[in-house]
Amino acid sequence: MASSRPRLSPRARNRALLARQGLLERSDRSPTETIEHLVGMQAQAPDAPYVGLWSRIENFDPTGTARAIEAGALVRMTLMRATIHLVTARDARRLRPLLQPMLEARWRASPFAKRLAGADIDPVLAAGAELLAAAPRTRPQLSAALSERFAGLDPESLAYAVTFRLPIVQVPPRGVWGRRGPAAFTPIGLGAALSPDEAVLRYLAAFGPATVADAQWWSGLTRLREVFERLRPHLLAFADGYFDLPDAPRPDPATPAPVRLLPEYDNVLLSHADRAHLIPDGRRVPLPPGNGARAGTVLVDGRMAGEWRIRDGGLELTPDVDVGAEGERLQSFVRSR
Repeated sequence: MASSRPRLSPRARNRALLARQGLLERSDRSPTETIEHLVGMQAQAPDAPYVGLWSRIENFDPTGTARAIEAGALVRMTLMRATIHLVTARDARRLRPLLQPMLEARWRASPFAKRLAGADIDPVLAAGAELLAAAPRTRPQLSAALSERFAGLDPESLAYAVTFRLPIVQVPPRGVWGRRGPAAFTPIGLGAALSPDEAVLRYLAAFGPATVADAQWWSGLTRLREVFERLRPHLLAFADGYFDLPDAPRPDPATPAPVRLLPEYDNVLLSHADRAHLIPDGRRVPLPPGNGARAGTVLVDGRMAGEWRIRDGGLELTPDVDVGAEGERLQSFVRSR
């Protein structure tokens, strides 16, 4: 029997997502409000979130965000999918306890854990916590200090055990616009964990409409189907397993979408199990190395249409798509570092 639930076309889902991400029309939210609405911004490349904010916020000025990182109001932490995210300190304290079991599982599957097989890790974690409470340290510095206490164990893996499993954040100048610095870590106190229900509702507010598989992919969590079922009375259910918040924006699918230049690692391209409404032909999202703000992806009519890169000669586009004045604006922004 055919489902009586309404069906959302890929284009309808695309426009809804763009609207919630500030990519259909730039927002007047503050950077901190935007980061909290998005439940953080993936940030392996330290400068990437600034380009992501520039693409979403009208007249974005990076200095306020840089100051918030220096003041500790925004922090860089390993969270969803065991990747580095820039989040508010408030979210960091609530997200980390929710995600800790997932992070522990990913640690156990890592090559670093296998190198420490059979070793008692609790004393290593206690020593690491003591060292980081005394002063921020990089992984090489942790390796050196821990190897003195735990001779015979792989020094690099000791450092990764600490930085992967303990609730720590990266300290400035890492992640500050216009500055450079190695990833050095310090502890952060935790609060009450964000509930799975709250996490799903916030995910839908920023990334919906979405399926259970999409939410699990974004977070790295499992067993979210029971959460969606618990929330079902408060959600709209569509055909093909899609759910949404009743009052969330769902623009007319015919709404034009402007060209947008996204940074590398932008969560809008990485936070769904099925990305066909954003990425044609199963293409891979490019994840170039580096500090960020030098490369990224191009959205044309709401879909990934190519890549951009800033070199000495200016903006290069592959393929050579028309980005209009957005390309000049991006170059001007990047030159402000």
